[in-house]
Amino acid sequence: MTEILYPPLPADTAVSSAALGMGEKPLTPARLAWRRYRRHKIAMVSTVVLLIVAFMCVFAPLFTKYDPNTQIRANGVLQAFLHPQRGHWFGTNDKARDMWANVLYGGRISLEVGFVVAIVTTIVGTIVGVVAGYYGGWLDNVLMRVTDLFIAIPFLIGTILLSRLPGTQAWARTLMGPPQSVRAVIFVIAVFFWMPVARIIRGIVLSLKEKEFVEAARAAGASNFRIMFRHLVPNCTGQIIINTTLAVAAAILTESALSFLGFGVDSIFTPTWGNLLSNSQDSLDSYPYLVWAPGLAIVLTVLCVNFIGDGLRDALDPKQLSI
Repeated sequence: MTEILYPPLPADTAVSSAALGMGEKPLTPARLAWRRYRRHKIAMVSTVVLLIVAFMCVFAPLFTKYDPNTQIRANGVLQAFLHPQRGHWFGTNDKARDMWANVLYGGRISLEVGFVVAIVTTIVGTIVGVVAGYYGGWLDNVLMRVTDLFIAIPFLIGTILLSRLPGTQAWARTLMGPPQSVRAVIFVIAVFFWMPVARIIRGIVLSLKEKEFVEAARAAGASNFRIMFRHLVPNCTGQIIINTTLAVAAAILTESALSFLGFGVDSIFTPTWGNLLSNSQDSLDSYPYLVWAPGLAIVLTVLCVNFIGDGLRDALDPKQLSI
């Protein structure tokens, strides 16, 4: 048998797999979102700054040799109201405690409250919104009327009244923890933070449950639970993540406001950015650095979280065309 030899293809007509893009990894939605997020310069810078702040607060003993309740003494004399200097970067307060140490350790509590409240309220709001939007009918009416009831309660009055319960009611101490504890503050804030997420998720689910993929899942025999949490919730991921980041900033500001008013975490042994501001308000004219330190920490953290939320909103927007 005669072997037939074909001439080689010209170089300009040869098509390689690389030219067809076959050698590249597929661009998944997660990769596309990450690529768009990296192009958001302010969000990237905010992410780095927030990670640094969180790292310094969590590992505060690496950055200060003082405990937040340690009183600074020199020759047996309390060193109150020291101006910022080497070794005491933010000075000392009226109790001769190092403000740099208090800001770092106080950041632990403020960040803990912010992130825990955001996670808890997102979970509760997502469950309420998905159930209300998917089932509709009387269940939707009941859940949304309860949501409207919580929205109608004046926030500041509601949080102040609720924060008083552990001090007078045994059942409230069992549920919320001791008065002015971190657990009690998280509970009080979370009670009034889940409603916006619930309403947003409900609106998305109302439109998604009529889509073809839900009908296909139902025809395939999927249970209602599987449809809600394996098909509908993943399609709400973008809004869930964005609202979670914004809730972190709102919770930190709310904790600071409650602590400033005296209804937050006990300020005697547990510093937070809010009660540091509250304890220093009388020294604003004479020793303004006592207010600047926790105030700037709050502003910096909230700005970073908000910019990260903006970056996630742009990155997770399915209408974004640029990659």
